[in-house]
Formats: sequence, structure tokens, C-alpha cells
Amino acid sequence: MKKEEKTNVMRVLDAKKVAYASHSYEPDPTMTGVQIAGILGEEPKSVFKTLVTQGKSGRYYVFVVPVKGALDLKKAATAAGEKAVAMIKQKELLPLTGYVHGGCSPIGMKKAFPTFVHESAKELEKIFVSAGKVGYQIELTPADLVKTVGCGYADIISADDAASEDDYE
Repeated sequence: MKKEEKTNVMRVLDAKKVAYASHSYEPDPTMTGVQIAGILGEEPKSVFKTLVTQGKSGRYYVFVVPVKGALDLKKAATAAGEKAVAMIKQKELLPLTGYVHGGCSPIGMKKAFPTFVHESAKELEKIFVSAGKVGYQIELTPADLVKTVGCGYADIISADDAASEDDYE
């Protein structure tokens, strides 16, 4: 583990008086979400990635899914009330959200976008999401994440758990 430093996500949670634990690790650009779960000593079902999409309307949407889960774009569009959604290009992520690929968090984006957390989070005592910087994760309750971001739960991953871990995080 490496030396902890405060990220914007942690500052947002501190300001809102939300309880969380921060975790850091030495990042490796080839590391998968499942490997990060292993470093954290957690089951992959508890570690979530943040994916950003754009709908047919031009509006942006954020989806928070388990690292082993693949975002189902049809289900995501339905949750967002769009005809279709598509992943944004990696180069659009930083200017849009303030976060880089591998360090994107649903908390503290430049702008608040409609956000949906996969419904499996409801069954968990704690979940892990990026703390807004590569090599940093925060642990908090799903209820605290939903309350902080102002989002809801939805069925947004593919039924077959043949997960793609190459989706944007």
C-alpha cells in the first residue's frame, strides 16, 4: 500500500459528513477490476467501476457496475429513459468529468449527471468505488453512495456474467 493522500472524492464525503474508508495501492495500467478487488481483499461483487455514456438526446449518464459486470447498453438506455446510450470516448472523460480513465468516480464529477447504481449493491453492506484517482478506492455503504450522488438503483448489467473488464472506469 502507498501513502494516502486526500482526493476530491474524499473532500466531498468529508464535507457531507459521510463515513468512508480509503484504500490505496500501487497502480499498474494493466490491472483489472478483479485484480484490484484481490488487492483490497474483497470479493469482485463488492468493487464497482464507473462508466460514462451519452444518450441519443446528447445528455450524459453515469452507470456504476460491479467490476465483473458488463454494462448492458439497452438496459442502461431504458433506465435513463433514452432510445439508446453509447460509451463516451476515453479522451472525452477528463474534460467532461474531471477524472481520468481508471480513476473515474461517481462522486465529485465536474457536473452532476443522472447516475444509476446496479441493483446488486442493495444487497451489500459496503461497496468500493474509485476515490477519483488511479490507485485509490473508497469504501462506503451503498445507501451513502446513493444519498451523496443523488442516484438510484437499476438493472443495468448483462444477464450473462461474461464480463468485459475493458469498459471505462
